[in-house]
Amino acid sequence: MIVVTADQVASRTRADLAGTARDRIQAAHGDVLVLPVARNAGDEIQLLTRDGRTVVDVVFELTRDGHWSVGIGCGPVREPLPDDIREASGEAFFAARDAVERAKKSSPRLAVEAGGVTDPSPGDITAADVEALFTLALLLRERRSTEGWEVYDRIVAGARQTDIAGELGVSAPAISSRMKSANIRAELDAAPALARLLEHLDASTEARQ
Repeated sequence: MIVVTADQVASRTRADLAGTARDRIQAAHGDVLVLPVARNAGDEIQLLTRDGRTVVDVVFELTRDGHWSVGIGCGPVREPLPDDIREASGEAFFAARDAVERAKKSSPRLAVEAGGVTDPSPGDITAADVEALFTLALLLRERRSTEGWEVYDRIVAGARQTDIAGELGVSAPAISSRMKSANIRAELDAAPALARLLEHLDASTEARQ
């Protein structure tokens, strides 16, 4: 399974974001979470899923404003599962803990670990592979302008480019230019592929245990 552990950056000096982030993620993705999202240790949230696209979406959301360090852990979990994720354990949870601690020291603040895998076979998808692609996507997102985000948010909500142009009072070519500068189409195409790689990593990690 895939565990995401996210720790709020500078939580002692910033407003608390953990409760609202937990509730927002649960509302948006609860149907594909194995257990409800929980808040740990005051400023940390944690989720468990098998769905790679959910992980991609959550990572993109949490890292957008630089308020979170995010660790992804893949691997088996101890069964039977408890009702509360805070009581769950297993390699995926240990891996996510190691990942989030490493993410706090990296840029962007994201790390991926595969629990219990120390000697991947040649040709295997590794945690380092998945982390490298996440890093590339997040660095591109960090460069996106306010105008680019205006278009991105509307595109992912289902709006057409012509409608966005009318809403923002600009020409259709201007919207196309913003999409290109913001790498929006590249991100939309890459996200499903990144999700599949993450699921492949998870499946291969569990198979090796």
